[in-house]
Amino acid sequence: MVALYFLLLFFVLFLVITNLPVFGRLPRGLRLERIHQLSNYRDGALQNQSITPMQPEGVSFFKVLKAFLFDKHPNKIPQKSLKHIQPDLNSKPATAAPEIIWFGHSSYLIKMDGLRILVDPVFSQVPSPFSFIGSKAFAGTDFVKTEDFKNLDVILITHDHYDHLDYQSIITLAPHTANIITSIGVGSHLERWGISSNKIKELCWNETTSLLNGITFTAVPARHFTGRKFKRNQTLWSAFVLEYKNWKLFLGGDSGYDNHFKEIGTRFGSFDIALLECGQYNAYWPHIHMFPEETVQAAIDLNAKVLMPVHWGKFSLAMHPWDDSIKRVVDAAHGKQMPIVTPQLGETVILNTEMPTFKWWLD
Repeated sequence: MVALYFLLLFFVLFLVITNLPVFGRLPRGLRLERIHQLSNYRDGALQNQSITPMQPEGVSFFKVLKAFLFDKHPNKIPQKSLKHIQPDLNSKPATAAPEIIWFGHSSYLIKMDGLRILVDPVFSQVPSPFSFIGSKAFAGTDFVKTEDFKNLDVILITHDHYDHLDYQSIITLAPHTANIITSIGVGSHLERWGISSNKIKELCWNETTSLLNGITFTAVPARHFTGRKFKRNQTLWSAFVLEYKNWKLFLGGDSGYDNHFKEIGTRFGSFDIALLECGQYNAYWPHIHMFPEETVQAAIDLNAKVLMPVHWGKFSLAMHPWDDSIKRVVDAAHGKQMPIVTPQLGETVILNTEMPTFKWWLD
């Protein structure tokens, strides 16, 4: 009987914990109906354009878990606090050109024509549902707080993983943000967190939305997956094309390498800059994250004028050294004559004007 009580208590605690707001909520109602009608919804889940197993053949979940626990590189985390430049977050752009300020990992601010667009804001110390679980942010990367951002025009969320959609950051930022643009299904999480549906615009692949001043966002395919709890691929994962006047930016989110980059490059012509993931890769999951050399090839496929590697420099979510990705992507870019920009944390990139290439990670 005692064992039965303990089992019942465990079950109740499990239900309480897994229904905490941080986990969000799966799509339902009209949103779910819309997802079910998508051409890439099959067998109860959203699908990539190409067959995309989480691990290659012969690699089990337990093998990956063992590698996470025991195959740790001694340089997985920086040995000293990372330096940064304290940014001006709330001023208008100094010129007509877009400005980009990177905060580490995949969080960055775009200033364009007086608007301020914050992409995948994650300012918590751990990209996980609980502060005591997961890899902590590198020392020196906490130089920006959510409270520092005033009156944002747009928050753009590529997908619902914890290192791109952070509960604490969003609930702090949302009341001071006019619009949230994201992939279809992610709005269910946001509404669970009390954010008005009037602020949320969800896009399926190849759908476009425009702001009043003519800036447009188009969701385009990526090769990845989603899920905040147990059930995967119930919300969409996307990259986004940002267009305004003669400027065109590719905001990559997370993606493994595939032919969709070439297709997007053909469709949109060329990009002034491509912000692409570079980091958190491994041979145990080669289809859902790019190796640095693939990041360079993706930029070439996109017809990008310059590559800016992100998804590194704040969290260690794989087993490779913390600076392995930037070293390899810079070498690969130089080898293929792909222009690359490598701003320091907090440094402002001004397209065609201020394009830093200093190897600050060696300092």
